[in-house]
Amino acid sequence: MLVVIASACARGAVGTPPPTANASQNATATATPTASPSPTAECAARVLSGMSEEQRIGQLFLLGLANDQLGSAEQSAIRTYRFGSVWFVEQSTAGADAIRAVADAVQALATADTTESVRFFVAANQEGGIIQSLSGPGFSTIPSALDQSTVDPATLRVRAAQWGRELLAAGVNLNFAPVLDVVPLGTDAQNAPIGALRRGYGHDAATVSAHAIAFMKGMEDAGIATTGKHFPGLGRVKGNTDFSAVVVDDVTTPTDAYLAPFRDAIGAGIPMVMVALATYQKIDPANLAVFSPAVMRQLLRISLGFDGVIVSDDLGATVAVANVPPADRAIGFLIAGGDLIISKTVAPATAMAAAISARAATDPTFKLRVEDAALRVLRLKAARGLIRCA
Repeated sequence: MLVVIASACARGAVGTPPPTANASQNATATATPTASPSPTAECAARVLSGMSEEQRIGQLFLLGLANDQLGSAEQSAIRTYRFGSVWFVEQSTAGADAIRAVADAVQALATADTTESVRFFVAANQEGGIIQSLSGPGFSTIPSALDQSTVDPATLRVRAAQWGRELLAAGVNLNFAPVLDVVPLGTDAQNAPIGALRRGYGHDAATVSAHAIAFMKGMEDAGIATTGKHFPGLGRVKGNTDFSAVVVDDVTTPTDAYLAPFRDAIGAGIPMVMVALATYQKIDPANLAVFSPAVMRQLLRISLGFDGVIVSDDLGATVAVANVPPADRAIGFLIAGGDLIISKTVAPATAMAAAISARAATDPTFKLRVEDAALRVLRLKAARGLIRCA
């Protein structure tokens, strides 16, 4: 559960490693369709073809900015490992001008040598309520998702567009929202990650869909890309994945009615879906969702038809994966079908990038999976105007 009030999610099955060595035989199962490519897809493919392997790998990372600044460690990591996206990790009251200065400094690093001149996704966790990472002059106070759900969807879309314009003016172009988890009525207090924090858009799937999609469309109206989370849902777990080492959902099935908001958001065109760091006993009891081909490849890609970017919850500074070496985190996520790796801190991100590079150099099938994931990210960047093609 990616929030800025603490380190993100928790581990599902302690000691259960992500899929590694033998799983690469399935690594191309999510290959990008090639028929009738759109102009943005053609643009992305041309840019990918001109990138070095390090630049392609770099596009697979969203690096956290410590203290919401572009420090020397972050600058060095971006230049060395070609990381292509960043996010503000703290709850800042500095205001829009201060955030814009940092965002502009990040975009100045989008050079031919570093990213093949592909600009950065600059993200924030701007849900509303206590999960509003950016505040101060230039930013409205956004009500919690639960409070947003009391507003009719048409009005909410208009308000979300205003909140999105504030982000855009601050140089932020990606929001880690909306939450699509459904918390059953009367269970908010028992549901630590969503219900107790008023992060849900209601207590039934239809209400959540209507209001989360209104928020999503408002952000899109303002030019902000959005991220539906936390697939396949944290609405019926008890533990907060920020603080609990084991979070298990023993209810959700592959045909669960509570998946409807994800299905609806996909139908409405949501560009990214974030996968939870919990274990789903009735889908894949052996792996955290973020390492599960059953969750990402079968359920999200095939069953729900999602063709956008699958993003991890934080695979860096979180207890969720503390017992998994960074190399296995990154490789397991990619092999299972994921595309974009979030890391709050530099050290695990650089270790993960090095591991991906080493594996790609010796495993042609895995190298194709890296290229597929990078192409998905670049297609989205092209659609958002972050790539310039003639």
